[in-house]
Amino acid sequence: MAVFDSFDPWDPAFVADPYPAYAELRARGRVLYYEPSDQWLVPHHADVSALLRDRRLGRTYVHRFTHEEFGRTPPPPEHEPFHTLNDHGMLDLEPPDHTRIRRLVSKAFTPRTVERLKPYVRSLADELVGDLVAAGGGDLLTDVAEPLAVAVIAEMLGIPESDRAPLRPWSADICGMYELNPSEETAARAVRASLEFSEYLRTLIAARRKTPGDDLVSALIAAHDEDDRLTEQEMVSTCALLLNAGHEATVNTTVNGWWALFRDPAQLAALRADHSLVPTAVEELMRYDTPLQLFERWVLDEIEIDGTTIPRGAEVAMLFGSANHDPAVFTAPDRLDLARRDNPHISFSAGIHYCIGAPLARIELAASMTALLERAPTLRPTAEPERTPNFVIRGLKGLAVEV
Repeated sequence: MAVFDSFDPWDPAFVADPYPAYAELRARGRVLYYEPSDQWLVPHHADVSALLRDRRLGRTYVHRFTHEEFGRTPPPPEHEPFHTLNDHGMLDLEPPDHTRIRRLVSKAFTPRTVERLKPYVRSLADELVGDLVAAGGGDLLTDVAEPLAVAVIAEMLGIPESDRAPLRPWSADICGMYELNPSEETAARAVRASLEFSEYLRTLIAARRKTPGDDLVSALIAAHDEDDRLTEQEMVSTCALLLNAGHEATVNTTVNGWWALFRDPAQLAALRADHSLVPTAVEELMRYDTPLQLFERWVLDEIEIDGTTIPRGAEVAMLFGSANHDPAVFTAPDRLDLARRDNPHISFSAGIHYCIGAPLARIELAASMTALLERAPTLRPTAEPERTPNFVIRGLKGLAVEV
């Protein structure tokens, strides 16, 4: 258990830089039981990639077992609003429900649809960066990263600008429940946000039923009347998931990425000298400081990894951050290399739960990076940022910059 002295998701020093601890885990083995969270940790890229596609694991188990049959304690009744909202979204469903909902939502994320959003994304990124430059600087998180990512997904969903202020706080409170062993205070905030967000979305859906628009909510309502049907709760949960997942990773990649660039002047200088590096830079920054460090799956049928049997009812924690620094896959994984071509990172997951919004996220990240390179070529930090205390969703509380 000595190796776990360095792997401590609740230690601020570990959260600040978990990558050395991941190297220790990879050296220790392919799967390790971690008692504090009652999970089996999987740190190697090959195993993570394979398990993401293994149908013996699932994001849920209630489609096959009761809590008692699975050897698990049901969630506390007071957490029910969070689980109602969370558990009816496609990220936490398995086929056939997952297949049905994803098929409907995928219609909004076709290459043609995403391509049509490019001018809007670029224009908004230019506007936000222009405001930052005019002010002489600001907070890259709240002035550029958040408003861009939230606006894009809110625009897709048809959420009016006047209603967007609570979206990011709701998302942050709900996502707190994805951390390991969340506190009761965290759970209470998530429950409150789930209730408020659900109420808002039900009101929005009711309004779109009366007056449909050219947005995803209206499209889901129209599909609801055809062969592929969504329940009211599935519609609410799908919209909440798209909002939460549609901006969390993008926002955190932006600030994590720029902080990494500021700490590597040679790579930043290379990027400023050659903007054609932007596409590979986006991929490398997602790999280098992974926005989602861990992804959990339940063992539905017994599996074996390197001679270790993991029983049905166990929980597997796939360490994306570790997999993305695995030297068996990435040359010099701890070096930031914006020109890296062979980059099979798994920051967007894999298998049936591969991020449906990945193409849109790439467009947003490239647009904000390009705008900052072109309009703020002397951008620099004014203070060392403070990390959020979270492990699973990795980000910064802010990133103060000046031009």
